[in-house]
Amino acid sequence: MSNTFIKLMLAFSLFLTGCMQSTEEPMDNEQTAPAEEEVEEQPTTEPTLDEEVVEEAKSEEPEKIQLTVEETADQVVQLLKDKNMKKVATFVHPEHGVRFSPYGYIDVDQDLVFSKEEVAGLWENEQVYHWGYFDGKGDPIEKTFADYYDRFVYDADYVHAEEKAVDERLGHGNTLDNTKEIYPDGTVVEYHFSGFEEQYEGMDWRSLRLVLIEENDKWYLVSVIHDEWTI
Repeated sequence: MSNTFIKLMLAFSLFLTGCMQSTEEPMDNEQTAPAEEEVEEQPTTEPTLDEEVVEEAKSEEPEKIQLTVEETADQVVQLLKDKNMKKVATFVHPEHGVRFSPYGYIDVDQDLVFSKEEVAGLWENEQVYHWGYFDGKGDPIEKTFADYYDRFVYDADYVHAEEKAVDERLGHGNTLDNTKEIYPDGTVVEYHFSGFEEQYEGMDWRSLRLVLIEENDKWYLVSVIHDEWTI
């Protein structure tokens, strides 16, 4: 029995030794071959602006510029020179329209008034209108708008007028100026030439007057008045 016991003890010891080796080997492996750490790649993104910076930039954006009456009139005169009646129409008062007067006296019974929609198509309009009467002989002024324009709107280069004034009459003749009676709330911008030929001693002066009224922070065109020396 002693031999048997010894053999059993020896076998048991060998069994324990084998178990201990099997449990120690993984630990050794972990110590000698540590797992590699994976480095996450950071996604590349487009740079973004700070929201506060964006809002500050927006607050510094220039507001829509409000044109003065003189600046508005200058734009209208330039558009008249360019014969761009579609753009002129954008300045015409939406309710009152615009009145055309061949001379300084505004004749509310004879002078023609066009709506902004009608003004937009005036240059292409071939209809002959009765615009009033010529000074002196009294013959009727019967012309298409294009012909009237050449004689009673842009008969001089008013974009480069010799003089310009706001609410001050520059051209003086025999015709009564009733502009303020017809448009008491209007502002008149006048473009004036004192004369063109010395022999006429200033009697060949010309003026173009634009009457504008302000509503809702915008200036609207309500009258285009041509003026010259009259008998």
